[in-house]
Amino acid sequence: MFTQRLNRAREKMAADGVDVLLLSVGADLPYFCGYEAMPLERITMLVVPRDGDATLVVPALEASRVVRRPEVFAVRPWSETEDPIALIATLMGSASSAAVGDQMWSGFLVDLMSARPQTEFRRASSITGGIRSVKDAAEIDRLRAASRAVDAIAERLQSGEIPLIGRTEAEVSAELGRQIIDEGHDRVNFAIVAAGENAASPHHEAGSRVIAEGEALLCDFGGTMIGDDGVGYCSDITRCVWVGPRPDREYLEAYAVLHEAQAAAVTAATVGTPAQDVDRASRERIAAAGFGSYFVHRTGHGIGVEAHEEPYIVEGNTAPLVAGNAFSVEPGIYILDRWGMRLEDIVVATEAGPESLNIVDHHLAVVEA
Repeated sequence: MFTQRLNRAREKMAADGVDVLLLSVGADLPYFCGYEAMPLERITMLVVPRDGDATLVVPALEASRVVRRPEVFAVRPWSETEDPIALIATLMGSASSAAVGDQMWSGFLVDLMSARPQTEFRRASSITGGIRSVKDAAEIDRLRAASRAVDAIAERLQSGEIPLIGRTEAEVSAELGRQIIDEGHDRVNFAIVAAGENAASPHHEAGSRVIAEGEALLCDFGGTMIGDDGVGYCSDITRCVWVGPRPDREYLEAYAVLHEAQAAAVTAATVGTPAQDVDRASRERIAAAGFGSYFVHRTGHGIGVEAHEEPYIVEGNTAPLVAGNAFSVEPGIYILDRWGMRLEDIVVATEAGPESLNIVDHHLAVVEA
């Protein structure tokens, strides 16, 4: 698997005139070699020459964490008294162009630029992004498993099994986080819990606000499931519930618009359709209902080893969807100081049509717990 991925990267490097690929912290590193670097002041770097063997440069005290894959890369530990930048610069050989991981620490890049003034540096996402955005069958299976896990939590939320009234947003967020781990994830990526007016902030941070009867609650949560190969795949779902017996009529009417808009975008997400047209499918319906100015973000983002990656479902992205693209479809309506709502599934573009990986109920649930 890793050899195939690196070979695809080398093919793209050859096409783009890149001599060496440099991957440090971030999701590219485990995706291409199965090792996730700790974000330390000690640099870790996978050096991938276009025409040579890959080498993982790693701090000596971290070397025991590396699963050795000699058919994929050699391991070169560096000691506390060595200069790892000089070592990496040497491994780069005669490269005149290098693609560096988008999440590499800027200090490391500045040092590399000083050590290699003759080398042109560019972003590695131009090489890696397109490769990662097209999932194979095994990757889609792993995304399905992660989606099934958060579906089970969302179902408990909708059925009233998760107590809400009288608890703080932070308490419910912590509960969602515990359940994410209990459902087989290795890491909690986020657990947004936003009550009432707080839901008008799409990325609200759960706090001391107490959830009360007679208001809406937005929950957006997901995590990462890490496989035996050291690579993790993410989940991401958003569902809203009404807390209390009598849903607000205005909220219900707006939610019906949101429900229709989300379904329209999923239906539009066919192979060959430009990503921006999926965004338009949801946005046009929300705008027609008078809520256009309250839909303040793109319709979706790609998902895989990162919660947010290519392709982005947004106006201006004219790239057509291809089979294996996996992405969120999550339109929202947010009215400041009043309420907000969002409905999100992970969707895969397939030759047979769009496949929603999240299938838990999309209607507004009314809970009295």
